[in-house]
Amino acid sequence: MVSAAWYTVLVALVGLERLAELVVAKRNFALSLRAGGHEASPGHYPVMVMLHTGLLAGCLVEVWTASRPFVPVLGWTMLAVVVASQALRWWCIRTLGSQWNTRIVVVPGARRVTGGPYRLLDHPNYVAVVAEGLALPLVHSVWVTALVFTAANAVLLSVRIRAENAALRAAYV
Repeated sequence: MVSAAWYTVLVALVGLERLAELVVAKRNFALSLRAGGHEASPGHYPVMVMLHTGLLAGCLVEVWTASRPFVPVLGWTMLAVVVASQALRWWCIRTLGSQWNTRIVVVPGARRVTGGPYRLLDHPNYVAVVAEGLALPLVHSVWVTALVFTAANAVLLSVRIRAENAALRAAYV
């Protein structure tokens, strides 16, 4: 049986992974700005940060206050999805290299990346975000957080993907 304490460790590890992403993003943002890049559509970024922070907090609050059970067949399956989503996310980060960022940044003259997971999908990182956002809460039956995050994230991604596609069209057409 997996306890809420072990689930808390998992959520903390995902939180540490997110901090590592922010370190990479901050470095890449500075590199992009030095290369003449500019941020496109920054208005939704604070909402994205709050939503993703809320996912982690919601997982912890719900598992501890609602005494959610660990259901083995669901929990282990969702843990595999969480691990796979992390692998996909870091494949995206590695493939994009210094162009990867948590913000939408356009660098004049940069080439559009079409290798790695980007040869299969336009936005593979968002597949990882959606998968993780649903799976991480369900590792320990934290279903309210899974539903709320998934719905809010769908709205946010509709804004984010439109903004990112517009920036890419402007940069590469």
